[in-house]
Amino acid sequence: MKNIKKNIVYLLGLGLLTLNSCGDEFLTKLPQGELSQPQIENQDGVEANLLSAYGIMNGNINGTWGNYGAAPSQWVFGEMPSDNAHKGSEASDQPNMNMIEGFNTNSTNDNLSNMWRVYYEGVLRVNNTLKLLAAEQAGTQQISADRALVIQAEGRMLRAHYYFYLWRVFKNIPYVDENTTYEESITKPNTEDVLPKIIDDLEFAVANLPVEKVNGQAGRMNKAIAQAYLGKVLLYQKKYPEALVLFNAVMTGKDITTMPYQNNFDVTKEDGPEAILVAKHAINSDGGGDNANVGDMLNSINGSFTGCCGFFQPSIDLVNAFKVDANGLPFLDNSYRTNPYLSDLKITNPTELANYKVNVNLAMDPRLDYTVGRRGVQYLDWGIMAGNTWVRSQNYAGPFVGIKSTIPRSEFGANAAAGVNYLTGLDVNIIRLADVYLMAAECNVEMNDLPEALRLVNAIRTRAANLPHKKNEDGVDAAKYNVKPYLSFTDQDHARRAVRFERRLELAMEGHRFFDLVRWGVAKQTIESYSAFEGQHLSSFLGITFQPSHEYWPIPQGEIDRSNGSLTQNTGY
Repeated sequence: MKNIKKNIVYLLGLGLLTLNSCGDEFLTKLPQGELSQPQIENQDGVEANLLSAYGIMNGNINGTWGNYGAAPSQWVFGEMPSDNAHKGSEASDQPNMNMIEGFNTNSTNDNLSNMWRVYYEGVLRVNNTLKLLAAEQAGTQQISADRALVIQAEGRMLRAHYYFYLWRVFKNIPYVDENTTYEESITKPNTEDVLPKIIDDLEFAVANLPVEKVNGQAGRMNKAIAQAYLGKVLLYQKKYPEALVLFNAVMTGKDITTMPYQNNFDVTKEDGPEAILVAKHAINSDGGGDNANVGDMLNSINGSFTGCCGFFQPSIDLVNAFKVDANGLPFLDNSYRTNPYLSDLKITNPTELANYKVNVNLAMDPRLDYTVGRRGVQYLDWGIMAGNTWVRSQNYAGPFVGIKSTIPRSEFGANAAAGVNYLTGLDVNIIRLADVYLMAAECNVEMNDLPEALRLVNAIRTRAANLPHKKNEDGVDAAKYNVKPYLSFTDQDHARRAVRFERRLELAMEGHRFFDLVRWGVAKQTIESYSAFEGQHLSSFLGITFQPSHEYWPIPQGEIDRSNGSLTQNTGY
C-alpha cells in the first residue's frame, strides 16, 4: 500500500485485489502494484479500494511496531490517562506515553502523530473509494445501483468512525471529503465543527446499510453498527431521546444475560452475538503479523511466555473498585479505597514474599479476574499468576496485569505471529452489546426513566453473576465472589452514579473510560482524586493535575508545520 506522508493528499492508483474472500479473510488481502485511475474505475477497482479503507480498522498502515497510539482499543488515549490503567512496563520505556498519562504532553509526541497519520489515511482511502465509485457510475456502470448505494454507505460508515476517533482525541480537526480538491485540502483549517459531518455520514449509513453483512464477512459494516454508532455520537451531544431510539433498535430481540461475558475476549469465540463493531485481526498465512492486533502488541505479560512487553497494567484503584458490599453491590462513594487490596506490592520480607497467597476472603465482583491478572489466581491457561516475575516494575506501575488483550498459551500456534507470541490475532471490540445496554441505561437516567435504567443495569449484573469462579493455587475460589442486582434506584443521582460505575466495571480496559469521564464533565475531580489515592502506593502517579485543555490533546506539530499555518494549535498547548 502506498504510504501517504502528510499533507492531505488523495490516494490514487491502488492495485487490484482478488475478490473471492469469505469470513474475515478480506482483511488479509493486500494490493499488488499500482495502476492508473482509469484502469480501476470499474467494479474490481472500487471494491479493492473499499477493502483498503477497511484495512485501517486495525490502526495500522504497514509494518507492526509503533502503532500504539492508533490502536483500535484506544488504550493509550482512552484508558491510560484515566483512573483505570497505567502505561506499565518501567518508567524509562516509551517515555512519550508517560507524558500522556501524566497530562504533560507536547505536540511532538509520536503517539499523537501516529494517531493522526493512521486515521487520516483511513479517511483518504474512503474518499478515494467514493470518488472512484462516482466515476464508475458515470462510466462503465458495472456496479449495480443497489450495490453502489451499499458501497457508499460502507465507506461513509468507515469515514464517520475514523473522524470520530480523531475528534475524541484532537477535537479541532480539518474535514475533507471526496469533493475536497487537493488545493483545498492543503489549506483546510481546523476551525469547523466536524460532528455534524460525522452525523450526516452515520445517518446515511443507517438508512442504506443492510441488516446482514455483505458476503457474510464479519468485519463489514451493517445497519446495527451504524445505529449503535450514531446513538453513541448523539449521546456525546446529550441528545438522549434520539440516541435511545437507536440503542433500543440495536437491543431488540437480544438477551445479554445469555451471552457469556468471557467470550468477548476469547480468540476462539469471536464474532459472537454480543459483537457489534469489531476491529478484525488475523495472522497472515505466512505467519506474519501486520494484519494482527499490532496496536496492543506491547500489552502482553512480561517474561519468558511471550518475550515482551509488560505494558498496560490495571491501576490499584481499578482493582479495588471491583470490591462489593454484603449485598453484592459496588461502593459508589469510593469507599472501596479504604484498606486497599495491594496484592504483594508492599511485602519486603523475602520469606513472606515467597510464601504469599492471595486473600480468598475478599468480597469481589467476579469480573475482576476476567479483567485483571493478580498474584495467586489462575490466569487463562498460563497457570497461577506468579506476581513480580510477570511484571516489569511493580514499584513503578503496580502488581497487576491485564487479561482482555491476551490469548491462551494453547492458542499461540494458531493465533500468534510466528515466533512473536505477543502479536496476536485477537479481535478488539469497539462497540459491544453491553456498551449499548449501558449507554441506553444512561439515556434512561437522564430522561428520568429509572425503572428502565435499573432493568438494563441489572441485566449486565445478572450476566456477571454467572461467570465461572477463578481458582487459586489450592483449587478454591480466589475471592468471595458476589454480584447482585440493585433492588432499586432511590433517585436520579443514585441511578446516574450506578450506571457510570457499571460502565467502569463492565468495560474496564476496553478504551472507554477517559472519554466517558470527559463527556460526563467529571474528568478533573475523578483523575485528581485518583492521583491522590494511587500516589500513596505508586509515587509516580502522585500530584497529577487536570486542566480544561487536557480534555483533548495537541495537534501534532508536524501537521501544523506542513499546513503552512492553516492548522491552529489547540488551546493550552
